[in-house]
Amino acid sequence: MARFTPSELAAHLKDGLLSFPVTAFTADLAFDERTFREHVEWQSSFDVAGLFAAGGTGEGFSLSPAESAAVVRAAVESSRPEVPVLASAGGATWQAVENARAAEQAGAEGLLILPPYLTECDQQGLEAHVDAIAAATRLPLIVYNRANGVYAAETVARLADKHETFIGFKDAVGDIEHLAKVYARNGDRLFYLGGLPTAETFALPLLQMGLSTYSSAIFNFLPEFALDFYRDVRAQDRPAVTEKLTRFVLPYLEIRDRVRGYGVSIVKAGLRVVGRDAGPVRPPLQDLTEQDLTDLRALVERARVRQTAAI
Repeated sequence: MARFTPSELAAHLKDGLLSFPVTAFTADLAFDERTFREHVEWQSSFDVAGLFAAGGTGEGFSLSPAESAAVVRAAVESSRPEVPVLASAGGATWQAVENARAAEQAGAEGLLILPPYLTECDQQGLEAHVDAIAAATRLPLIVYNRANGVYAAETVARLADKHETFIGFKDAVGDIEHLAKVYARNGDRLFYLGGLPTAETFALPLLQMGLSTYSSAIFNFLPEFALDFYRDVRAQDRPAVTEKLTRFVLPYLEIRDRVRGYGVSIVKAGLRVVGRDAGPVRPPLQDLTEQDLTDLRALVERARVRQTAAI
């Protein structure tokens, strides 16, 4: 049974750092449930506001509906009670509905609605997509504004009017004019979170746009650094944010940008660097080359971001 009402969940999530745990795989690319449970238990031991299972960093796009349900259930059972687990709903509308129902049965506290798979769609279609998911579950809903799922301010407002369970807007586009329209039209009816990769890069300026939090992939392997960064952002301590960007985040992005798809691969590589291996990524992603892994290891050591708790 859910512990949060929709409004309570929104209030809880908007003022804390969020993250997407990687999904652990064995060498033959099967779901490694034991390692995943250990990872979620470790992640939830820190002061994080919420964890999103089977999402983008969790390679949700590569999971079957049955695997996604298993990942969400394992996350719910492994996270400490104070850290809510949210699931993801992706693919075609029927699959997103199936994800939503399975997530509710698994005990998830909320749901992130990913863009519909592949096809182009307009506002009416996006609205119908969210309507179908909302009709299938009582879970609080957050829409993910990215790719072919870009929601106009008026569409967001209509969804907020129709569905009490619609609580949040996550942005991975970074269009300032669009964000201004969405926030001005919907105000405090929703909470707003950043989802641009890598979120730390954009966190401080987007705070001024009303995006009070963001999801940190770096938290997967450097949780204390990620939490320190978030506190600096919320304090609007620009010198501290700039120092951390310069020392670690921007050099990290240079490695990430060498190959398409490294946004997830580099997180799993980071876990190998700190001694918490979660296995390889599934195709079509590819693991870091040995040279890229060596460069990441050197950066982690040089930047002094590895904490004792992560070894």
